[in-house]
Amino acid sequence: MRDHDFPARERRTRGKRRFDDDEPQFLKRGRPAEPVLADPDEEPDPASGERWSSWDDAVHGPQPHPDWLVTELAAKDSELGVLKTGKEADVHLVRRAVPGTDRSCLLAVKRYRDAQHRLFHRDAGYLEGRRVRRSRENRAMAGRTTFGRQMIAGQWAAAEFAALARLWEIGARYGTITVPYPVQLRGTELMLEFLGDPDGGQAAPRLAQLRPEAAELRDLWTQLVDALVVLARAGYAHGDLSPYNLLVHAGRLVLIDLPQVVDVVANPQGPEFLARDVQVVAAWFAARGLPTVDADPVALTELLLREAGIR
Repeated sequence: MRDHDFPARERRTRGKRRFDDDEPQFLKRGRPAEPVLADPDEEPDPASGERWSSWDDAVHGPQPHPDWLVTELAAKDSELGVLKTGKEADVHLVRRAVPGTDRSCLLAVKRYRDAQHRLFHRDAGYLEGRRVRRSRENRAMAGRTTFGRQMIAGQWAAAEFAALARLWEIGARYGTITVPYPVQLRGTELMLEFLGDPDGGQAAPRLAQLRPEAAELRDLWTQLVDALVVLARAGYAHGDLSPYNLLVHAGRLVLIDLPQVVDVVANPQGPEFLARDVQVVAAWFAARGLPTVDADPVALTELLLREAGIR
């Protein structure tokens, strides 16, 4: 990636970023050309895992919204199963569709566990540099009270949503990084673009599952370096980067699982988190045959620290 691919105005600023959250788009009724809408008196069937779309009372992802995304308030969300289980959150597959029409989309819904059933390992290190305005809330998080753990859970979801929104906008504009489109955020539930087979509901493979040939391996490494440069220029380190947090979809390397995203400037441990991310992925590529001269973790770490303005 060259400097002119990523203008200075896209570098991280200290200003508070706001997301587009315009008035919801209400469907117009009574026109012959409009699709047949669901009966408003017909409630979703809870037994089938169906519910009304939660779009109306959520924080929305960046605009313009992708064409594939269903935003109609008449839509229903149907649970299709679990894509992934984890220590901190489970990811479910949900179909959002407008009854009586062909409007539908698949979503990956990440639901963080409640404060009593989840815990990030060594989470104190990740939380450095993340503060809220009220001192009571900061004290509660530091003391890991029940309220504080709930605040922390909300911060993980909000941090991931904010990072994905910013990185998706950069990727949409410059094509230098790929992340799932962040559809919406409601409390500790994060809805994301589903990446995979839309017909069979099969998720895109993780990098760890693949055994790429030499040419593909080198291309994936180049994509990874470009993505890490974008992260560094935005002031971020992934914080938990590994071949299991990278998907390969339609030839593109996709970064996922960013709740532990680290502010490399505000967090005193930021450079260490960044160096660890690089070490883990560089070791995987080297083990798959990429020459060490290309997958040099020390050189890449130095480059990223310079891009982040630390060195």
